[in-house]
Amino acid sequence: MLTDSRSQKWELPQIEKPINIIVGGYGSGKSEVSVNLARYLALDKTFVNRPISILDLDIVNPYFRSREASVELEKLGIGSINPEGAEFYADLPIILPQIRGAIETAEGTVICDVGGDDVGARVLSSLAGSFHAATYDMVLVLNLSRPFTSNVAGCLKTISEIEFSSRLKFSGIISNTHLMDDTNEEIVLSGIALSKEVSKQTGLKLWFVSAEQKILNIIESAYIDIPVLPLNRSLLKPWE
Repeated sequence: MLTDSRSQKWELPQIEKPINIIVGGYGSGKSEVSVNLARYLALDKTFVNRPISILDLDIVNPYFRSREASVELEKLGIGSINPEGAEFYADLPIILPQIRGAIETAEGTVICDVGGDDVGARVLSSLAGSFHAATYDMVLVLNLSRPFTSNVAGCLKTISEIEFSSRLKFSGIISNTHLMDDTNEEIVLSGIALSKEVSKQTGLKLWFVSAEQKILNIIESAYIDIPVLPLNRSLLKPWE
């Protein structure tokens, strides 16, 4: 159950565009971020009259996809657009007409959950003509603990590859460094430091840091000077 994060000690994320593309490789945590961001917006009173929906465009990772939380999200009034029936678990670039329509109309606030680095981002290239610069932000979920984004050079390479593959441009970064249950304060703060350096070198806005609430509870507020999205895990492995 999501706690009302408006009582937290940090600044909270500000979402400005109707379309928000959340991109990250395997293990980055981008689906968990996508689900929690949708929850946060559903509880934010400034979005009360704006429909919120989440589009699952992850064609690579069979686990931790946002579609796994669709029932829970729908209870909060969040629309979910996913493949149905036998196609629900397919790892194929299935572009439903509803997905293209949601992007083209840009009504309310739409979160697109896209994974798999440059390979998974190819699904966006077939939709590139539906995105308009004024209506979308594409952000990279950066996890220092993953091999391809463990340093600045790797992050810059990843950004370049995904932009080429998707035919879209990044506008921001989300710091989401974690080691699952072994995550601690040092890991989260190290991820923020890397994200700040990548932001400095690319000019991309550092949107926010995301971390599990239990970790945030032990970090002094003075150590984090960017917005924070507390995470409550919803996506578990099938055997958990």
